[in-house]
Amino acid sequence: MKNQVKMLRETRNMTQNELAEQSGLSLRTVQRVEAGSILKGFTLKALAQALNTNPEHLVIQTRDLENIHKAKVINLSALSGLIIPFGGVILPLILTYKTKDSTSKELGKSMVCIQIILAFIFSVSLIISPFIQKYLSLRFPLFIIVIMVFLSVKTLIIISNGISLNKKHDIHIKLKTYFL
Repeated sequence: MKNQVKMLRETRNMTQNELAEQSGLSLRTVQRVEAGSILKGFTLKALAQALNTNPEHLVIQTRDLENIHKAKVINLSALSGLIIPFGGVILPLILTYKTKDSTSKELGKSMVCIQIILAFIFSVSLIISPFIQKYLSLRFPLFIIVIMVFLSVKTLIIISNGISLNKKHDIHIKLKTYFL
């Protein structure tokens, strides 16, 4: 929201004071809107009229930000897998199917598919690690390395997707097709 109002104001070479005067709103209200307050009612109509745009154009931006926020919550919920076995799959899956927004749902499905693949690879690696350890005659427990690598990769994927959601409003690491 803040970017949309500020961008429209700046493209019209207006100051916040000028926008406040033309819209009939206080300077403080214009500052709050540019800081991220949600527009509704009179404020929405007054700003849209002063910026020569439709009120819906300003509201659509707010909905997009809410949808991305839901996707961020789904992404962060995958961190529960660091504490709860398969929590990185179960909690994001529940949040994905509870959301009604199609964008968040699609992003969530993609994130859950990645977490399922990671959980599968981790489980198989844990199962075969004792056999590899015995075959290679290693004294150090190989499963500890498997756990550390898994936790590192999982955390890096979640952080990478979170940064991408903030910057591009899309996830960075995703599958071309997913199976949910």
